[in-house]
Amino acid sequence: QVQLVESGGGSVQPGGSLRLSCVVSGTILSIDAMGWYRQAPGNERELVAAITSGGFTNYADSVKGRFTISRDNAKSTVYLQMNSLKPEDTAVYYCSVKGLLSTSRRFESWAQGTLVTVSS
Repeated sequence: QVQLVESGGGSVQPGGSLRLSCVVSGTILSIDAMGWYRQAPGNERELVAAITSGGFTNYADSVKGRFTISRDNAKSTVYLQMNSLKPEDTAVYYCSVKGLLSTSRRFESWAQGTLVTVSS
């Protein structure tokens, strides 16, 4: 069983910063892609940023230059550094991880979500 535990959400004023963390645990052979998604009220869940096992990253256009995704493979952790936050960044942020449980079993797991509120 794979478990993801997020931390780092909260409230911040516009222009502020937050850092989200997501720790992966369980009997896992390998972790491939790790990503952050978000869902604002009334909107569909959208990809914010993703990072492959090789370190390649991609970002939503709305966060490029402001957010940075990174991972620490030794700690099975993915981070999302969010700078210059805007009110439109307000959403529930979800960590998602894909990988292998064994050579023939893949998994995709989601964290419970953490609320980020950007407001003055």
